[in-house]
Amino acid sequence: MAEIVSGLASPIVQLGEWLWIPVKRGLSYMIHYKKNIQSLKLQVGKLEAMKNGYQEIVRAVQTNGKDVKPEIQIWLQDANKAIADATQLNNEAEEAAKNCITGNLRWRYSLGKKVMKKKVALNKLQEEGKFESISVPVMRPIEIESTMSTNGFQAFAATRQAMDQVMKALKDDKVTVIGVYGMGGVGKTTMVKNVGVQACKDGLFDHVIMAVFTQNPNLMKIQGQLSDMLGLKLQEETELGRACRLRNRIQRAKRTLIILDDIWNTLLDLISIGIPNHTELQGCNSKVLLTTRRLNVCHAMESHVKIPLNVLSEGDSWNLFVKKAGRSFESAAFNNIARKVARECAGLPIALIAVARALGDKDIDEWKEAARQLEMSRPANLEDEGDVLRCIKLSYDYLKGEDAKSCFLLCSLFPEDGKIPIQDLFNYWFGNGLFRDGKTLEEARARAHSVIKYLKASSLLLDGERKEYVRMHDVIRDMAISIAYSEQGHEFLVKAGWELEDWPNDVDEGCSAISLKSNCICKLPEELVCPRLRILVIDDNLKLKKISEAFFRSLNALRVLDLSSTCISSLPSSLNLLTNLQTLHLDSCWSLKDISVLRELTKLEILSLKDSRFEELPKEIGNLASLRLLDFAGNTMIQRVPSNVISRLSRLEELYMQGSFGNFGSRIEGAGEETNVGFNELTCLSYLSNLTVQIHSAECIPENVGFHPNWEKFYILIKSQTIPLHKVEYYDFSTSYGSRILALDTTINNLPSWFNSAVTERAKKIVYKECRGLINIIEEYAIERLHELMSLHVESCHQMRSLMNYTATNLVPNKLVFKNLEELCVSNMNELKELCVGDLPDGSLGNLTLLEVKKCHAFANALLQSNLLEKLESLEVLIVDGMKSLEYVFQSDGLKPEQTVMGKCREMKLEDLPALRNIWNGPAQHATFHNLKILTVAWCMKLKNIFTADMSRCLSQLEELWLSECDCLETIIGPSEGTLNSKIILPQLNYLSLQCLPRFKSFYSGASTDVECPSMEHLYVHYCPEYLISTSDFNSRKEVQVNADQQVLFGPRKIKASYSMTRETPTLIDDGYAWKNCGQDEIPGSDHPRIYYRCIHKFNNDCQATKEVQKFRDDPPMYETTYFGIHTCRARPNYI
Repeated sequence: MAEIVSGLASPIVQLGEWLWIPVKRGLSYMIHYKKNIQSLKLQVGKLEAMKNGYQEIVRAVQTNGKDVKPEIQIWLQDANKAIADATQLNNEAEEAAKNCITGNLRWRYSLGKKVMKKKVALNKLQEEGKFESISVPVMRPIEIESTMSTNGFQAFAATRQAMDQVMKALKDDKVTVIGVYGMGGVGKTTMVKNVGVQACKDGLFDHVIMAVFTQNPNLMKIQGQLSDMLGLKLQEETELGRACRLRNRIQRAKRTLIILDDIWNTLLDLISIGIPNHTELQGCNSKVLLTTRRLNVCHAMESHVKIPLNVLSEGDSWNLFVKKAGRSFESAAFNNIARKVARECAGLPIALIAVARALGDKDIDEWKEAARQLEMSRPANLEDEGDVLRCIKLSYDYLKGEDAKSCFLLCSLFPEDGKIPIQDLFNYWFGNGLFRDGKTLEEARARAHSVIKYLKASSLLLDGERKEYVRMHDVIRDMAISIAYSEQGHEFLVKAGWELEDWPNDVDEGCSAISLKSNCICKLPEELVCPRLRILVIDDNLKLKKISEAFFRSLNALRVLDLSSTCISSLPSSLNLLTNLQTLHLDSCWSLKDISVLRELTKLEILSLKDSRFEELPKEIGNLASLRLLDFAGNTMIQRVPSNVISRLSRLEELYMQGSFGNFGSRIEGAGEETNVGFNELTCLSYLSNLTVQIHSAECIPENVGFHPNWEKFYILIKSQTIPLHKVEYYDFSTSYGSRILALDTTINNLPSWFNSAVTERAKKIVYKECRGLINIIEEYAIERLHELMSLHVESCHQMRSLMNYTATNLVPNKLVFKNLEELCVSNMNELKELCVGDLPDGSLGNLTLLEVKKCHAFANALLQSNLLEKLESLEVLIVDGMKSLEYVFQSDGLKPEQTVMGKCREMKLEDLPALRNIWNGPAQHATFHNLKILTVAWCMKLKNIFTADMSRCLSQLEELWLSECDCLETIIGPSEGTLNSKIILPQLNYLSLQCLPRFKSFYSGASTDVECPSMEHLYVHYCPEYLISTSDFNSRKEVQVNADQQVLFGPRKIKASYSMTRETPTLIDDGYAWKNCGQDEIPGSDHPRIYYRCIHKFNNDCQATKEVQKFRDDPPMYETTYFGIHTCRARPNYI
């Protein structure tokens, strides 16, 4: 029995054990739930560490251009999936704990089972991940901070401006190559290094690499610099092989910023280095940032954005200078000397640092000597002189061609900090023998302008205040003078602007150029012995009244002479000995009456007599057979230009006489039958290409001429009275419109047919001013078909009632009119009521980009009716000013339902329109201002809002909004008829100016939460007493900056706007209105009372405007003025 029981018990026990195993396992899922979760987290951590390690190895393999084994890629994919699944389980457990369901045994069992399975899978992956075939050493990329040290970097205003532009370009997906150019030593390298560090910190790039170029770059060395920073080991022996590896590595790496510093060579091929092309860079989210001294290098490198790095401002220069000098300048005298030295460094950081460090521990006498030598254009004997001038000298040495070098050196003839007239430069250059390979002066001038652009791009010349001028920094000029003084063949003596009273004693016989411009010299040597002298410039010496007869006797080599702005009354006879003279300037020599001595200068090619005072152009001028340019513009005293003088100048190419003689063909008083030059004499000059002239009457133009001229550039003014040169308008040959200009006070049909053929039909700009008989501009177009006309001005033609009346012309039906016109300006037309009557053919005015209408007070309804509005498909700028009766700018009634207009308008200025009720009249769906960037509205007294809510939806590009002096303006965006308030979004609005808007209450008539201006950054508010300001109303992503002189609290709390001004007494606080003091109160906690004012028109006009003035600071005095109420007295201030 026992054996039987024993036999039965054994299998039962085995069965029990077999059944217990899953039960035990299930109980373990529930009992050891928390322990298993913690174990899983540990396994995930181990596997993640393994995965990260292998990813580093994979990156290293790919870095060196090798392929990764497929099983490794599969294992990494499996590991990523397993880690994600395990993380999800952990998240489920944490969520259950939060919801208090972990006590649910069924739930514990289910999750515990999943956890155990995942632990097994993780263990298996760890075992499978023990790869032995990968033994590639990891070359880690060099950290950017270790190579791009920016210690001591100080972002000045100029640097910040350039950096902001670079950072913006780095964020632009369409840009892959960015060029930064600037003068040597201005801080380009330091700036781009800082950009690299900042871009990496901002997460724009994963890698920032940099290579420095030289004049003769070694490509293999550059490739080595870039590869080292990428952690790439280049083993190829050829440049091509290394370039392929580097290019492949950059593409695989993704998000790489490649900085190429100090590029000189325009022929450099980035692909030959190993830089991917534009498409490849976009594909791997990488960019190239290069620096150079030349703009043309940026062009050659196909930079999408070209950013100049300018010199420092005077304030920033001084701060840097003091910091690097490491001392304080205790006395006023020492401080003044130090500032003078700092100014001589012209804002160049490298010059400022070098000079400051060299002089830092010197006494005041040595500072004075350095200042004197810098001012005298001779570098002081500084210990580190090379650091100051080496980069500038290098830029000069690298200039291509002797012409560019000679041109650069001749720029140093002009005074320090002076503007350099480009025309004078050209005359000097050409006279000195430059640009002689062209056939005409115009070709030579084009070459000269190319050199100027080249010098600007090389950062050796700078733009002037106006386009007719260039500038040269003092330090650059010092370098040029130093080179010209020392180099063989140049030997310049330049003392321009030194305030010299006597002729300098250090004039050497070997000088090739002498410049004593802008001094006070009153006496010249009896004879100047400089047999090699080619250029003598002594203009702007107003005390110089006489030149000795023998002065020019030994200057036979002289080619350029400038005696302008002197008080000489006669020219010495020795001037005739200058048989090689090519260029002569006698501008503004008001005491000079007789120039007949010039008759012997048979090689003279350029003669400039601008703004002179002689009464007659002497007959002897006709002997100058080689003369190619004659300029006597602005000579209002001239009465006689004898016939057969100008016509004998058979080689003349350019004649400038605007603002001068204009009485062509008239009889010379006291000379019998002798007459002045006839206009037909100008037409027979076969080489004449450039002509500027004033003609007193159309009757001076002959009916017929024997030779039809081919003037390429002209400015011809037909007007009865002589106009001084500085008041001559419209003349600018450097613009597209300015190359061919006709200004007249008569109609075209009063001009001879040959003149219309040679001038009128070819004019690019026509100005009708005070034109008698002008009724309809379309009739003028019908007469001569002004196909080339690009700019049309109509002024003070008071007989016109409509500018273009298409219904009253003889034009061929459907013939386009003004199809090439780009600019139309209409002003001071007292009777003008309409711009266009009738429907112009489709395509007419299709290229008009600028429309300006001013002071045409007869306009009563809308300026742009639908018949004209639909033609202005290219209009970009609209200016409307001084229209007293105008009620609307746009009238859209008459447009087809699907038509839209003003889609290209980017700027609109509406000023002094006191009757304007609305900007737009008619259905709003026609208005598409989606390119409008700048809007200015001022002195529009009846205007209550600028846009309706419907119109505001097309303002996606609006960046600046300027509103002022609109007494009834309440909101910028008002409600649309028949619609509920909706959300207003102006995504690009950055600047908002609100000035003198007494009834202005809100940006939008709806709720403030319905307005979004995410780019709003600048807000200016001045006298808007009803405006409750809160910067939060704009819902901007940026911090809104408010004008500094406005004492306003911003944020959730809203208060009425006030503003403060610094004045000595409260009575001097002048805001343009008249106020009366009506008492004051003592203010607790303040030493000064609050003074109350009311408008003086309170009683006679019931004006309710008041203000309070509170002094809150003594030194300097500062008053806070708070305005209340609205001026109803109409005593508006006159703001400029």
